[in-house]
Amino acid sequence: MAHTTCHMSMSIDGFVAGPAQSRDDPLGVGGLAVHRWHLGDPRVTEADATASGWLGRPRGAYVMGRNMFGPIRGAWDEDWRGWWGPEPPYHAPVFVLTHFAREPIEMAGGTTFHFVTDGFDAAYERAVEVSGERGVDIAGGASTVRQALAADVVDELTIDIAPVVLGSGERIFSDLDVFGFEPVEVLHSPLATHIRYGRLE
Repeated sequence: MAHTTCHMSMSIDGFVAGPAQSRDDPLGVGGLAVHRWHLGDPRVTEADATASGWLGRPRGAYVMGRNMFGPIRGAWDEDWRGWWGPEPPYHAPVFVLTHFAREPIEMAGGTTFHFVTDGFDAAYERAVEVSGERGVDIAGGASTVRQALAADVVDELTIDIAPVVLGSGERIFSDLDVFGFEPVEVLHSPLATHIRYGRLE
């Protein structure tokens, strides 16, 4: 099975996105504050830079939810191609969970978005098939991460806990019965505590 990672930032009260996600607030109201550690805040430290390296390491394939891909709901009624411009940062196949079929979208730099309508397991299987030695990353959002944890496919989970209170929004640990990981590395800065977990043996 391909080595599978997941890297998520969350508020101190456990939300990975704030309330009222929209085109203007893709991370929900206040959600951007959770990501200051890798978005150019002047207080960024060496610890944040190391965690950014964990986040940005190349992977062979990605799985993400439609909510992370964009704000469009229902049928694909416009030519939305993601938040990231003409060259997304993935440079590999990305399998997007959706209930509405769509032809793949090829982007600059080697990213192709594939739209999968038959659930997380099917998307993950396709990602594993093409990932090679680089493995698979579960890119988000919250619902997709919950499905990956429930399916027990994540080998390495990194959580960046920002000293921010969002109050409401999207959680990844809702309805989780067992947490099968242990910390293997912890870094901290004024902007976040970065905890890298490995699967319990």
